[in-house]
Amino acid sequence: MIATTKRRKAIAEALTLLLPGAPYADIEAIRAEASTKHKRDLPPSIAVWLSTVAHVRHQHTDYEQLLAEGYDRDSARFFVVERTNEVLTSWRATRLLDPDDEGA
Repeated sequence: MIATTKRRKAIAEALTLLLPGAPYADIEAIRAEASTKHKRDLPPSIAVWLSTVAHVRHQHTDYEQLLAEGYDRDSARFFVVERTNEVLTSWRATRLLDPDDEGA
């Protein structure tokens, strides 16, 4: 239980540092994803970053539409990098997505 509480606090701190201006509803969705079982072995800051990128990609870009149109994941991700970074910038994120990163 103590580890769970420490983890929750670390995730909350990572969210505050990464996304100081993100809307509450988005923060809560990202927090939930960063806290999932399959991310528990990751450092909180990494879990938050991966959850943030996935959330923005799926909720605030045309990523899903591109997939539905037949684009593969890598191509769809390429086409939404700019929009993803626009959203992150509007949230005053302290990190942006690098289109050259593998798995971005």
